Amino acid sequence: MQAKLSVVALSVAAAFALGACGKKEEPAPVAAPAPAPIAKPEVVVKLGHVAPMTGPQAHLGKDNESGAKLAVEELNAQGLEIGGAKVKFELVSEDDQADPKQGTIVAQKLVDAKVNGVVGHLNSGTTIPASKLYFDAGMPQVSPSATNPKYTQQGFNTAFRVMANDIQQGKILGEFAAKQGVKSVAIIDDRTAYGQGLADEFRKSAEAAGLKVVANEYTNDKATDFKAILTKIKSKKADLVFYGGMDAQGGPLVKQMKDLGIKAKFLGGDGVCTPEFMKLGGPAADGEYCSLPGMPLEQLAKGPEFKQKFTSKFGYEIQLYAPNVYDAVMVIADSMKRANSVEPAKYLPEIGKTNMEGVSGKIEFDEFGDLKGGAITVYQYQGGKLNYVETLGGSPVAAAVAEVKEAAQAVAGAATAAGGEAVKAGAEAVKAGAEAVKGAADAAKAAAEKK
Repeated sequence: MQAKLSVVALSVAAAFALGACGKKEEPAPVAAPAPAPIAKPEVVVKLGHVAPMTGPQAHLGKDNESGAKLAVEELNAQGLEIGGAKVKFELVSEDDQADPKQGTIVAQKLVDAKVNGVVGHLNSGTTIPASKLYFDAGMPQVSPSATNPKYTQQGFNTAFRVMANDIQQGKILGEFAAKQGVKSVAIIDDRTAYGQGLADEFRKSAEAAGLKVVANEYTNDKATDFKAILTKIKSKKADLVFYGGMDAQGGPLVKQMKDLGIKAKFLGGDGVCTPEFMKLGGPAADGEYCSLPGMPLEQLAKGPEFKQKFTSKFGYEIQLYAPNVYDAVMVIADSMKRANSVEPAKYLPEIGKTNMEGVSGKIEFDEFGDLKGGAITVYQYQGGKLNYVETLGGSPVAAAVAEVKEAAQAVAGAATAAGGEAVKAGAEAVKAGAEAVKGAADAAKAAAEKK
């Protein structure tokens, strides 16, 4: 009996167990897979760059290209998004050989390639004829170094420059010559749009300052022998020889001046304010003067860092316009960001509204596309180096700030050289400079209120 009950009990238990096992459990809900992120489209922005990459000015063309490469590399590292797309900048470099005809050929090539904008050209002689092709195509063009006034006086809304023009530079150089006690000058230019343009503006300023122009001579941008024109100049006994042209001619010219026993001082513009000029001129370059548009890199907020990055990356010193080329690229990129478009027609209006602190200084454009308040800095070649002399023109505040920085450097040098008394004298100089800044700022404010 007990055995039967046990069997029954086991049967009941088994039935319960089977009932429990047979109960269907609802499966745990499975989360839907997250949708794969939609990759943002990438757009390639092609920037044309034009400079002489072969010929006597190839060292300057390479310098310009390096400035553009550095800017493009930094922009790509930022991972910019414009118009909802990732942007990758590419540099399309062309060689115009500093020749106007070749300049228009490569300009048409860039137009046909539908680049998004152009940085260049280096020379005024190539920039001016090329600018008409860019204007007809609606293509923004920012030149880092073309200084002839005609470039921005043609009425092309596509033309901008990030450097003071020849009117600004020539005026300052004429006034500087007069301040040096010069009474008579001989003028030589290379007949290019840049060289002749700068020489013409210097002549106007020099004559307005009471200097006598005793000779006007001409060469070309391929010449190497200047003895014939220098012999003519020697007989005029000028106090100063002014040269409008580039370093490839300026260096040999100053050397031949000394070989012929010409005692006149030498003065040139930005085209000869280069290490190459000193190399070609040798000892004859020592003591001579040149100028560069803008403030010295050392006195600018972003200048020293740029100089260090440039030399570290490329392994050579900045020749001339690399900071301005870098800024020209950044002006275009900044305008694209503000327009939220890389299309030339859409971002072009934004270029004229640019208000940025570049490596080369403050960048704002007037209604013609010229740089506002272009300062000019004069240098003297001494011991194989360019030594700062003074900054002229530009805004009164900028000039006063330069005075303060120069005074501060004097304090540091004084502390090392002569101790407490010199430091005290230097401190007084800084105080005077600070007062100059305040006075200049007050004057600028008054002028603005008057307007």
